[in-house]
Amino acid sequence: MNLLGTQKKCRYYKKGIPAALLLMLVCMLSCTQQSVNIERKQLFDSNWRFFLGDTAAASSAGFDDANWRSLDLPHDWSIEGKIDHTNPMGAAGGYFPAGIGWYRKTFSVPNAWKGRNISIYFGGVYMNSEVFINGKSLGVHPYGYTSFSYDLSPYLDFGKKNVVAVRVDNSQQVNSRWYSGSGIYRHVWLRITNPVHVAQWGVAVTTPEVSAENATVQLKTIVRNGTNSSQHITLKTDLLAENSKGVAQDEAEVELPANSEKEVTRSIQVSNPLLWTPETPNLYAAKIQVLKEGQTIDESKTTFGIRSIKFTPENGFQLNGKTVKLDGGCVHHDNGCLGAAAFDRAEERKVELLKKAGYNAVRTSHNPPSEAFLDACDRLGLLVMNESFDCWKVGKNKYDYSNYFNDWWQRDLDAMVLRDRNHPSVVMWSIGNEIPERKEPQAVETAKMLVKEIKKLDPTRPVTSAIVGWGNDWDIFDPLMAVHDVAGYNYHLSSAPSDHQRVPSRIIVQTESYPRDAFANWELVKNNDYVIGDFVWTAMDYLGESGIGRYYYPNDPPGEHWEGDFFPVHGAYCGDVDLTGWRKPISHYRNILWNDTEKLYMAVREPNPDNGEIKLTWWSVWPTWESWTWPGYEGKDIQVEVYSKYPKVRLYLNDKLVGEQQTTEKEEHKATFTLPYSPGTLKAVGVENDQEVESATLQTAGEAAKMKLTADRNELVANGQDLSYITIEVTDNDGIVQPNAANRLQFSIEGPGVIAGVCNSDMKDTDPYVGNTRKAWHGRAMVVIRSMHRQGDIQLTVSSPGLAKNAVEIKAISGKKD
Repeated sequence: MNLLGTQKKCRYYKKGIPAALLLMLVCMLSCTQQSVNIERKQLFDSNWRFFLGDTAAASSAGFDDANWRSLDLPHDWSIEGKIDHTNPMGAAGGYFPAGIGWYRKTFSVPNAWKGRNISIYFGGVYMNSEVFINGKSLGVHPYGYTSFSYDLSPYLDFGKKNVVAVRVDNSQQVNSRWYSGSGIYRHVWLRITNPVHVAQWGVAVTTPEVSAENATVQLKTIVRNGTNSSQHITLKTDLLAENSKGVAQDEAEVELPANSEKEVTRSIQVSNPLLWTPETPNLYAAKIQVLKEGQTIDESKTTFGIRSIKFTPENGFQLNGKTVKLDGGCVHHDNGCLGAAAFDRAEERKVELLKKAGYNAVRTSHNPPSEAFLDACDRLGLLVMNESFDCWKVGKNKYDYSNYFNDWWQRDLDAMVLRDRNHPSVVMWSIGNEIPERKEPQAVETAKMLVKEIKKLDPTRPVTSAIVGWGNDWDIFDPLMAVHDVAGYNYHLSSAPSDHQRVPSRIIVQTESYPRDAFANWELVKNNDYVIGDFVWTAMDYLGESGIGRYYYPNDPPGEHWEGDFFPVHGAYCGDVDLTGWRKPISHYRNILWNDTEKLYMAVREPNPDNGEIKLTWWSVWPTWESWTWPGYEGKDIQVEVYSKYPKVRLYLNDKLVGEQQTTEKEEHKATFTLPYSPGTLKAVGVENDQEVESATLQTAGEAAKMKLTADRNELVANGQDLSYITIEVTDNDGIVQPNAANRLQFSIEGPGVIAGVCNSDMKDTDPYVGNTRKAWHGRAMVVIRSMHRQGDIQLTVSSPGLAKNAVEIKAISGKKD
């Protein structure tokens, strides 16, 4: 604090108050106004104690937890457990363990925090959490996917040690249709504010007028006065560009009655705005300060984007006045071998993989995602359909959200909308997925209730939900669809043209589709203005819902995932991107249809075994690989698929022309060549104007000899949170990936890092996802390294009998990553 500045602003100074009294008054003023010097939002993830089991005494401050495990959040205990047929999560949850767990953290509260508002904020806890502070229960929060907070201020011992304890009860199974994870799997924060402050989720930023020349940014800010006296404050807003350069400013004088809150609405003009789009994800920040007598007593920052959205049957979805088709995919919340743990880097990588695969949109099926995921969507440019619930009043499993809906729907829906409404990436809200009671009149009333609540909090975005057919009476859902701004179709886009004739005002999005229907769906989206997009099930592989995307061989048990128990299959295999981040051939095909960033791709269809045929399930596609290594098939016919945006392609084997085929839209941009297998080099060539312009090759691999290690990042921040994903490829002596390699790999690590997870993409492999060994599958495996809280060199060494050992080095450096 500037003492001279304070004296000049202090009316008592002008009256000749004695210096000692003046100094005391200045110190008092400093104590009441130094909140700006205390970090307002403090990450609270480190140094927790964890116990898997239940003990009621753990809620008390004096409980001895010295023998409990020490860990940092985020944490998912289910992923650390053994995949077992007898685990109560069953096929839906991937046969992982669940149960009850306790977390405790001892922390000091400085005397300087007296008089502040101190709260604890949980990004997500799965599920049925109860939070205690110094033995006092603060409340229970059932839903595992919404954020929540509690006021700690009345219960803290200042200048002393305090204990927060969290009981997490995920023992009532089955409560999910996919892998949920268990524990405090998202970040925890402490929030410390002046009694007069901007409320949590109290800033709403909209852009009601947007053009290339000018934009209106409207801010509605709720300011809370937690004191027993009225307060006169100045609300100062600075709009900052990404380089922190100020672009506009506003001030407003506000009178706050005692123990009250007030919403202040201000409009600010921005000239020549940088608009937010998936291609140019420009971001701004609103720095909002609460000033009292010229001193900043609270400061918050809200990131937003300047963009306009509009939905009409005539022009579909328009972003900044331009029609955009949603090339979308559904994703669940897990991060593969990390389970549900929502590390910022894991969430960011997920968005990077989606963007690389050609998606411009994602549906957060079937729950609100982490804030880190939406931050990454904002920053990297991915449109979001943000979804709230998988069910309403009627459940799909005995212990699912239907047990809590009546008491909690409003709080959970509010939490989603208030937390996420400033993200420019979020362009639609979804209120549900395949609601069991969707044929009943009560579903229409429930939908009206949910839509009304969302519109009260955010009137700027449309509301949808995912509706699936049930028999042949599709039009029975017309009253339910009429409640929504956009009608969500699961697996029913083929009826869109006839529906448009019946209900021409309807805007349609396919909220789920089968991977195999990529071309048919692309045609319907491309050729119909009232169809705004398609979201495939799914964009990425996930744990649980075991076997939904499986294909199976002659000796495997037949059937769809709901028709039997297919253990050891413990996950889906319907994603375009597998658990290691490898893009399956269907991903390349979809991207070629949607975009011009990729124009040629080649893969080989796995041949049927001698004893029968490979069978497909509804969500599967034929197993197709980037491989020309098929020992035992010499001289036998094998099929090669080439996907192409060129008008035709040629295929060569060992420089001899196999054939030429058209690959126009008429051929669905796909050519299939059948030829006898012979080792060597297979080459596909894109042909335009009779000129060969681009090629893709596959080479036959020799025996597995060594390993190639590739880290996606070679530097990590030493904050206990940062991650590096290391891909291991088993190759021959020439560096060609051996796609049939299944070597057992051993991992060891030295330096300030830990192995956070290991995996391949084989959904039948029940080896632990947290460990130091894994088999390669189709020549690939992956290790995830997590940083610690100290700097230094990290070395991961990979060894395997018969293969040359290899290592990769990663540096842990100083820095701060919120």
